[in-house]
Amino acid sequence: MKIAFFDAKPYDRESFDRINNGRYDIRYFETRLTAAALPLAEGCDAACAFVNDEIDHAVVEGLVAKGIKVLALRCAGYNNVDFKAAYEAGLTVVRVPAYSPYAVAEHAAALLLALNRHIHKAAARTRDFNFSLVGLTGFDLHGKTAGVVGMGKIGRVFAGICLGFGMRVLAYDAFPKPQEGIEYVPLDRLLAEADVVSLHCPLTPETKHLFNEETFAKMKRGVVLINTSRGGLVDSEALLSALRDGQVGAAGLDVYEEESEWFYEDRSDVTRQNKTLSLLVSMPNVIVTSHQAFLTHEALANIATTTLANLDAFFAGAPLENEICYRCMGTGKPQADCPKRAGGRCH
Repeated sequence: MKIAFFDAKPYDRESFDRINNGRYDIRYFETRLTAAALPLAEGCDAACAFVNDEIDHAVVEGLVAKGIKVLALRCAGYNNVDFKAAYEAGLTVVRVPAYSPYAVAEHAAALLLALNRHIHKAAARTRDFNFSLVGLTGFDLHGKTAGVVGMGKIGRVFAGICLGFGMRVLAYDAFPKPQEGIEYVPLDRLLAEADVVSLHCPLTPETKHLFNEETFAKMKRGVVLINTSRGGLVDSEALLSALRDGQVGAAGLDVYEEESEWFYEDRSDVTRQNKTLSLLVSMPNVIVTSHQAFLTHEALANIATTTLANLDAFFAGAPLENEICYRCMGTGKPQADCPKRAGGRCH
């Protein structure tokens, strides 16, 4: 079977080649999956895409027209896919629901620590042999309140890290799962009481720009905001304004709402930059990383293993544990009229 592998990076090739071990003919393409890239899928049986690929209605129809039977997302997020189009066209979509919650949660903690103790400033100073401590004062995390928005696997791991620091943890989630030491509260209370707010929820029509001008106004002044989830959760212009007036004291961003044109590539020679992103990057109380929270050896191995297992199951006619269905998505379980309820497939 031939796999058209889009948005391929050297670390993708290394992990997939090691685990694939020749069972699929993987054709790696550096370009992202867009309508313009469809000719690259000619003659392939499956396509493999990542979080910033654009799988809209035109791309779905183009893949099916070229004989692609299954789209294997090598990521957990899937807001970049037109599932209604996929369902109507008969394109099966599978994903990697969890590759390493520890990788992402630990990166969120790293951003928090770096911002709080001004590690990025200190490292830049000492390179110039400036060993002054002026302006580098942080605060003890012990005894402070962490607000965790979204208590899936990653959110629960991050909450556990915060408990390890001796922090009080407040959590908000549409489907609460009790966890020792964590108090579930309404979002407004979390915003009012948290010294640190970390986002770990999916991007849906309901959560787009969940953090906006109104939301920031409800937060404790000087709060630290961490986002390792999806850029679209935060209204970037509103965040920029809140940072400028001190309502938000610092921000650690591994994602950005317009990141698809910028992240994962060297853009240092591009003269026409994204204005808002440029302003955020230039601020001394902001750290931006390029969607790298997932990037550990363990996570890459898990991504490759699960993606290839999804393809194995599809081509073997076996049940698809990680299939995403237009009828079932967002409900947390298969719908009554979906054949997946009997251990089969949605399509």
